[in-house]
Amino acid sequence: MSDLRPRDKAGKLPVVARHGQQQKRGPVKTLLKIVGIVAAVALVATVSLAGITYWQLTNNLAQGGTEIDADAEDIGDIAKIDGGFNILIVGSDECTENCEGYGVRGSKLNDVNILLHVSEDQTNAVAVSFPRDLIVPIPSCNKEDGSGTTSAMSAQPINVALSTGGLNCVAKTVSAFTGLEIQFAGLITFPGVIAMSNAVGGVPVCVTNAVEDKRTGLKLAAGTTKLKGKQALAFLRSRHVVGDGSDLARISSQQVYMSSLVRTLQSADTLGDPTKLYSLATAATENMSLSKNFQDVPTLISIALALKDIPLKNILFVQYPSDTGMDGIYKGKVGPVEPDATQMMEYIANDEPFTTKNLGTHGGATADPTDTPTEEPTKEPTKEPTKEPTKEPTTPATNEPTTPTTPTQTATQAPAVGSGTDGETVTCSVTK
Repeated sequence: MSDLRPRDKAGKLPVVARHGQQQKRGPVKTLLKIVGIVAAVALVATVSLAGITYWQLTNNLAQGGTEIDADAEDIGDIAKIDGGFNILIVGSDECTENCEGYGVRGSKLNDVNILLHVSEDQTNAVAVSFPRDLIVPIPSCNKEDGSGTTSAMSAQPINVALSTGGLNCVAKTVSAFTGLEIQFAGLITFPGVIAMSNAVGGVPVCVTNAVEDKRTGLKLAAGTTKLKGKQALAFLRSRHVVGDGSDLARISSQQVYMSSLVRTLQSADTLGDPTKLYSLATAATENMSLSKNFQDVPTLISIALALKDIPLKNILFVQYPSDTGMDGIYKGKVGPVEPDATQMMEYIANDEPFTTKNLGTHGGATADPTDTPTEEPTKEPTKEPTKEPTKEPTTPATNEPTTPTTPTQTATQAPAVGSGTDGETVTCSVTK
């Protein structure tokens, strides 16, 4: 699991025994896209190529944009945003063409809500997924047609916010619920997910068992398959064949896709291919509705540059701590699990380190069995026999056992809250 590391007042990171100081890996300009399941990553990261395609990308983005509360403020240099910056990526189930076979109701619900927080020192990132049936207060929002405002609601599933007041209402809802200010927001629909998975050349995804989901049209053999186009969309939408069939299991499965997408975007095959990068930037800018302050190409480039050196291990995908079990009219809906939910938001707001308790809830994800065994056997046998015997006889001194143990444990052991994975860990969807 990954953790967020605290900084001292001078902005320096402490040396942590377990992870040490990580070397910078190849540019993860693609990181942002991470978050948008396909969306944010392509958008922010690839746009950093905009030097030669600036004019065309600007034209793609010049389509009005959505007003969100942060638009009232002059954001300026993202490096100067106090406490880091937050980007909300919303996935809508709205589909207007070629929707046959996907079980689409023609509704306009924000079924995917991912909040990407980038730490103030830009060394860590956390992408928080909120379940679509999470019961939250929805504030009064401006109507999209400009005809007034909606009434505030004390308790509704989070996925009605989009139909209530558009992207701005989703941003207001998530901001009020989490206490985090949202500076940027973007909305992606089915065609955008398809376009971006095609642009990257497909995303390798591992499933534990062969899958045939008639509800979404997903058909996969057990093991790893490179997903693109409608197949990628079907995978992200499949629920009944994953884990216990719940939406919470599906979130863990989506994180399998997102972490693989980040690794794909970071790889030389993508970053070294100008055609792929241009396709990603075009697909992102043509298929996302962005908040006005997120439409500026220089802003997108500055975000990409801020994200490019974050190591995969420091990119954490988590599910907002929540579970089913509500009563009354909200029976079967999802509520926060405390104290984890409050603690996670506090850790993120304060850029404090935390890890996750497991890879996913409701049986949605597991470690890739073909990935973990290979690294462990080679490292453990060689180091354990040689180092342990020599150190123990030589160091039975009185002070040694007490002094080193306590400080090291406090420095390395970050609290564990919620479930999720990091960009480096290879996981599989548990399918049936």
